[in-house]
Amino acid sequence: MTVIDRARLQSLLAEEQRTYEERHPRSRAQHEAAQHLLGQVPMTWMTMWSGGYPLHLERARGNRITTIDGEELIDFALGDTGAMAGHSPAPTVAAIRRRADELGGMTTMLPTEDAEWVGAELAQRFTVPRWSFSLSATDANRWAVRLARLVTGRSKILVFAYSYHGSVDETFAVRGPGGVAVSRPGNVAPPVDLALTTRVATWNDLASVEAELAHGDVAAILTEPALTNIGIVLPEPGFLQGVSDLARRHGSLLMIDETHTFSAGWGGATTAWGLDPDVVVIGKSIGGGIPIGAYGLTDAVAEEVTRRSRAGEADIEDVGGVGGTLAGNALSLAAARATLGEVLTRAAFHRMDTLARSFTKGVEEVLSATGVPWSISRLGARAEYRFASPAPRTGEESAAAADPELDAYMHLATANRGVLMTPFHNMALMCPTTSQGDVDRHTEVFAEAVTRLVG
Repeated sequence: MTVIDRARLQSLLAEEQRTYEERHPRSRAQHEAAQHLLGQVPMTWMTMWSGGYPLHLERARGNRITTIDGEELIDFALGDTGAMAGHSPAPTVAAIRRRADELGGMTTMLPTEDAEWVGAELAQRFTVPRWSFSLSATDANRWAVRLARLVTGRSKILVFAYSYHGSVDETFAVRGPGGVAVSRPGNVAPPVDLALTTRVATWNDLASVEAELAHGDVAAILTEPALTNIGIVLPEPGFLQGVSDLARRHGSLLMIDETHTFSAGWGGATTAWGLDPDVVVIGKSIGGGIPIGAYGLTDAVAEEVTRRSRAGEADIEDVGGVGGTLAGNALSLAAARATLGEVLTRAAFHRMDTLARSFTKGVEEVLSATGVPWSISRLGARAEYRFASPAPRTGEESAAAADPELDAYMHLATANRGVLMTPFHNMALMCPTTSQGDVDRHTEVFAEAVTRLVG
């Protein structure tokens, strides 16, 4: 097994940093001129791009991005799944133009026929029949959590350490002493002690799930089918079925967040892996780049929500904390109908999955040839390499495998050679316009970066 020479890594990182600065002077100038933006970026997470400043966008189409420095990159980041359909897919753009220009009325607080079409499509794909819309998966998760508490009469949500569900307050928790939920490091000003709202289990550890459910106060288990934002951590055989069985046994709802795991297939992991959730949440990718989120409920859950609302126990129509004026707007739903109906089709997912398999094989061959102790995990059309071998099996193990210097080196080495990976971790996503040539180019770049690293 090859040991990484940290001094060599630091030298190579400095070299890649210099190259990045030489190639992207306009991006740097625009960044430095942004004095009215918090962190000098439109959204603070953009500061996570390696290089000291992010590349600035001029245009994007399909799986290609062109920066203001005139450089075209193969885009495997794809907006961290927000552009899973590719940038500006033609059917989505046509639907947006028709809704905004020909028909008019981008947001009116009135339903359109697109809403029922999208609801029916999501029902077919994700197995739950009743749907409601938001502008992000964060909103959808937040509102669905409220409904789970309403239906069950219970106060707490069970999450897995280092899972990700947007900026929902209850989910930024890890296990503290005695398994009690504590705030995840870096959590910004949590409104209450996380132990009041949340119970935390360890991924791939059914005993920890059962121990937390045994308290009898968990309204719902909120989980991704695979951990994603801490690096892809796949479920071990039988784990998700065990979670489902435990939820039923203890009277808790099972809430599946497919926002990142939609890459598993046409119907996400829910359909690909035969899951049986009470609630499904999804966001961003279904809109083809236009903000949207959605949550779906089983008939039983939807009917109980309606019954309790009619009984005066909750206000789900106005000031009860569920919904927003722009949710379900005409533009978002027109975009979602086109994206789901014409872009992210069964055939597209099959092709994306095939390319991700090729991407994974290419990385594995380089790892084998160089002997570096890394691994790669694949989730349908999405793959990610980690600086650990074997691959982490829990969120805690995955967090411990983080290596900021290696992250920065790999991001800069790939970006400087025309390949864009996600800023948060080394994730690559295939979209309908990704080609085998794009995958092969990544393999070449990856091999060069790793070979230089090991000397």
